[in-house]
Amino acid sequence: MSPGHPANSGTHVDVSPAAAIHRHARTQPDSLAIRYAGGDLTFAQLDDRAARLATVLADGGVNAGDRVAYLGLNSPSFLITLLAAHRLGAIFVPINFRLTGPELHGVLRPSGAATIVCEEGHRTVLEAVRDGTALKRFLLVDDDPEVPAAPVPPEGWETWSGLLARALPTARIALRRFDDPAVIMFTSGTTGLPKGVVLTHGNIWWNAINVDTQLDTRRGDVTHAVAPIFHVGALNSFLVRTLVRGGTVVLRRAFDPAGFLDDLVTYRVNSFFAVPTMLAALAQLPGVFETDLSDLRAIVVAGAPVPPSLIQQYADHGIWLQQAWGLTETAPFATHLPVERTLAKLGSAGIPMPHTEVRIVDPAANTPVTAGVAGEIVVRGPNVTPGYWNNPEATSAAFDDDGWFHSGDVGYLDDDGCLFIVDRLKDMIISGGENVYPAEVERALADLPGLVDVAIVGAVDERWGETVVAVVAVTQGSAISLATLREHAATRLARYKLPRQLKVVDTVPRNATGKLDKVAVRRLLDAGP
Repeated sequence: MSPGHPANSGTHVDVSPAAAIHRHARTQPDSLAIRYAGGDLTFAQLDDRAARLATVLADGGVNAGDRVAYLGLNSPSFLITLLAAHRLGAIFVPINFRLTGPELHGVLRPSGAATIVCEEGHRTVLEAVRDGTALKRFLLVDDDPEVPAAPVPPEGWETWSGLLARALPTARIALRRFDDPAVIMFTSGTTGLPKGVVLTHGNIWWNAINVDTQLDTRRGDVTHAVAPIFHVGALNSFLVRTLVRGGTVVLRRAFDPAGFLDDLVTYRVNSFFAVPTMLAALAQLPGVFETDLSDLRAIVVAGAPVPPSLIQQYADHGIWLQQAWGLTETAPFATHLPVERTLAKLGSAGIPMPHTEVRIVDPAANTPVTAGVAGEIVVRGPNVTPGYWNNPEATSAAFDDDGWFHSGDVGYLDDDGCLFIVDRLKDMIISGGENVYPAEVERALADLPGLVDVAIVGAVDERWGETVVAVVAVTQGSAISLATLREHAATRLARYKLPRQLKVVDTVPRNATGKLDKVAVRRLLDAGP
């Protein structure tokens, strides 16, 4: 056999999660796959339900390459739908359950999904925007005690439980290779219309290999999933990989700090993905740092800038938060800070993943810059999306001729190759000719006593072009003034970066992934006092 023969290449390996779950159903059928308040599932039960739903979908005309959407909170039905779609070679489209009507239409229409699985709590908003989409078949989850059920089956909807009960489980599982599309995830759209990021089975597989190489994950691990799993960080960090490796997922619909802590202890959780706001809330629980959390080996914090003070607080109690950076387009992790560097590189998003290249370039010239110089972060590797769904213009704009994906994030690499995130390129404020990166100001203010949350945005200013505005939420009874903000940040920031205006709000807008929603923040400013 000659070198380079396809049999040697590995490109014919089946990397579908559905095939892995089916394998576990045969070899460890009674092992617990999903622990859920509405009912646990073994691997045999999970595989059987996915196989039955695959029959239902196929009977409705779903074929390889078709899109199957899901609208609802974290639940086994989300994962069953994903696995059923993959059994058929179809593409799974998870939908942000917090979207309003126009936003929902703006995702469903370009996805081209003809079939959707939906929870009752989201049916009304979906029905209001179904016209103009490709949707033809509507399946309603009705057998989950955690999901409110419709009193009678609504017209035009088929109930999930009856369909699964009547269907014969299909034995067929489509062979899925590295380049086959697995998921379309729509970006949050906080800076414009959302784009459908295509993630292939290979993108997901290589991300898993990166995670397994860098983090202390093991076969049979227990992972906790409470961050919304329609988001790439929550889905692809540990959840899918844990199931593929035969472990258990503790799946929760919504974050409750006390319940989360109880789960960590009761089920001896080994890993979880979180956004910073979750860990900040957890740290407020009385006695949290006296609790035995010794089973935790891998805590990845991402999705929004992580205040160094939060990392230090946990480290002081022997709990190591591992910061990572990436995007939906990188499936999700491009960098990760190894646990042994947590304090030495406090605030860093880490080093490039083993099978991923990361470079900093001058945004205008697209040429590499030297260590310590800020520029745009670009990424290349097998975990990076091939492009955007039916959007060649956006794909072309995101990739250069050498295959580097341009993230739109600004950062720098230090002399040791560790990445430090500065901000989003589009969020940069130019005040008096000087560049101000809002994330830098937000970090400088994050540990101010009485401050709950902060967003920094620019506002038009006749003298400076733009001026720095702080939009803050404070604890009850706190009286934080503009002078207080400026004094607190003055030891860390140049004067031109300090806020010149202050607006106090009840809640600083964030999207479902924990990122600041700068579009909504600016609307608050436009609304006036």
